[in-house]
Formats: sequence, structure tokens, C-alpha cells
Amino acid sequence: MRMDQTFFFPVQLSLRVAALATVTALILGTGLAWIFHRFRFPGRELLDAVCSLPMVLPPTVMGYYLIVLLGKNGPLGRWLETTFGVTLIFTWQGAVVAAAAVSFPLIFKSARAALDGVGSRYENAARTLGCPEWLVFWRVCLPLAGRGILAGTMLAFARAMGEFGATLMIAGNLPGRTQTLSLAVYSATQAGQDSLAAQLVLLISILCTAILWISGRLLTPKWQA
Repeated sequence: MRMDQTFFFPVQLSLRVAALATVTALILGTGLAWIFHRFRFPGRELLDAVCSLPMVLPPTVMGYYLIVLLGKNGPLGRWLETTFGVTLIFTWQGAVVAAAAVSFPLIFKSARAALDGVGSRYENAARTLGCPEWLVFWRVCLPLAGRGILAGTMLAFARAMGEFGATLMIAGNLPGRTQTLSLAVYSATQAGQDSLAAQLVLLISILCTAILWISGRLLTPKWQA
């Protein structure tokens, strides 16, 4: 098997999957965090617990839920195939969905904490000046909570880069098609390709360490930096 298939393909696929998954989780997580910040409604804490479940559930359990939801017999999977002719099982797009699902809570929790830390007086001042809610969010909440949201986004990207269990169940481990970095490490280890496995492990370790260091810097108060 050529080197570009065994090394470079998993690298570029992992970066693509992690980037798309992070953008998806960022939009959904920040939007939902703002709803929690802005509104009080029955079942609010129960919904928060459900949104946080991917942080504690085994990845294979998340993969099972995704298969039930997105499989050909699942409600969403059947609708996607009937309406758009789209199938997510055993595709790299399915890997994006899996990575977004497991990384979503990192952005949601970070964004919620950051938005709750925004002083209500700034929001009320903007409303007094006639700003609609969307503009209050865009011009007041988002800039003030930006560092916390960005730090959560970087953590989510690192999590998406290393996703294994849910990705294996929904996208499979198909070399040259759905094999991400973590799946390539698993395959190389199983095949006795220790040199390749070591190179992949070193690469993902360096990437994730850099991301964690940068996110830690972002979370450090400016007066301590």
C-alpha cells in the first residue's frame, strides 16, 4: 500500500472531518448555549444533562445511537435517503457527524459558562438603546464571551481529531475512504506496522498538545498571562 494512502490520507481526512465537525458543533453548541443563557423553561436542566451525555457515554454507545438515528431504517437516515438520496453510514460524512456529536458538549458547556459570565448590565444597556436580541448577542454577548467559546472550540477540534469509537461504528474503517488518524493507528498496530503507528501517534500527540496549550492560554486571565 502506498505511503500516501497509509499516512497522508488519514491525516488530511482527520483534519477535514475535525474542521467540519467543529464548525457544526460550534454553530449548534453556541446557539443552544445562548438559548439557555437567555431563557428559563421547564425541563431546562434535563435538556442540559442530555446535551452533556456524549462527554460521559462510551463512544460505542454514541455510535449505536447514531446508527439507530441515521441508519437506513432510522427516522433521520430514512428521510435523508428518500428526500436527498444521501446515506451517511460508511461515508466520511458520517465520520463528521460522529465527531460533531462527541465534541458538541465541549463547545456547549464552554459557551454556556462564557455567556453566563457576561454581565447582564451590558445586555440591558444594549436593549435600552433599542438593539434587537440578535444584535445584543452578536455585538455584546459574543465579543465578551469570545475567549471562552474559542477555547471550547479548540478543545472540540482536538476531541474530533482523536475520535475513534463512534466513528468506527458509523463510518467504518475503510482505508482510503473513511480511515481517520485514530483508526489508522489502530489498523497499523493490528497489522504489526509499528513504525507507521509510531509516526501517526507522534503527529496526533503534537497536534493535540499544541491545541491544548493554546486553549489553556486563551482561558488564562489577561492579568495572569
